[in-house]
Amino acid sequence: MTVLGYLDAWRASGRISAEEYATLAPVVRKERFSVFLELHALLYLGVVFFVAGLGWTVREHFTSLGDAAIVVPLALVFAGCLYYCFSRAQPYTHGQVESPTFGFDYVLYLGCLVFAVELGYIEFRFELLQANWDFYLLMSAALYFTLAYRFDNRFVLSLALSTLAGFFGVRLSWLGFGPGTLRVNALAYAALLAAAGSWTRRAGVKTHFLDTYLHVASNVALAALVSGVASGEPRWLWIAGLIFACAFVIERGMRTLRFAYVVYGTAYGYVGLSIRIVDAIGDLGFTLLYFVVSSLAVIISLVAVSHRLGREE
Repeated sequence: MTVLGYLDAWRASGRISAEEYATLAPVVRKERFSVFLELHALLYLGVVFFVAGLGWTVREHFTSLGDAAIVVPLALVFAGCLYYCFSRAQPYTHGQVESPTFGFDYVLYLGCLVFAVELGYIEFRFELLQANWDFYLLMSAALYFTLAYRFDNRFVLSLALSTLAGFFGVRLSWLGFGPGTLRVNALAYAALLAAAGSWTRRAGVKTHFLDTYLHVASNVALAALVSGVASGEPRWLWIAGLIFACAFVIERGMRTLRFAYVVYGTAYGYVGLSIRIVDAIGDLGFTLLYFVVSSLAVIISLVAVSHRLGREE
């Protein structure tokens, strides 16, 4: 019996109501399908490409446009985005808040990215902070954190965490720390993010933000370990650390049914180990063969895992 036949039988026996049948039957017949994820992806890409084009325009044509023609419109866009969000947002609560409109989160994200473009242009043109320009990153991170928590926006929270990481990276490099120390500090920063996310969850403040903290922390830690595998010493310690971290991230992803963590652990592990394997091979032909075979194996494994997690979920 087909799925539609089962639905007909369930409706006839009273196991499902006529309203439930009217909802499920078109889905089975493929008369309806959700484009929710696709629309969100298009909005996100639209915002990113718009800001990228905006940055390119500012960089290429600032001499002909003039400072006022750049600073004022950017400030108006940022102010307009904030006005839109403040005028439509629900009151703040420690819990999760649904977006009042479909594009609400993306308007706020657009405003934050435009603010970053404007701040970069102001420093480039007027050098207000000069050698201490990295404090722009710190101020931006503080603003992003405030907006992320006020409007319950995980895009902006990710922007805040990455901007804060950039501040610490620049500041430490200026203080004379070498690449090895920066890697260790990146691992410490990742641990700090994981601890901060866990603390806010225990405190009951935006508990759903924990996932964002862990996503950023995982990428920062794994990227630092891959960098150590590429050029750190002692090499074996970085390799061992990368293998352990990737295994831990993949195990957590499998246990919690979070496929993104499985991808992180697999991708970073593959890149890190490939660096050492390619160095050991040395021959171009075998190197190309290795990448063809290994990349196909990784893709097939990820597809199989995604199907398994989808069934378990």
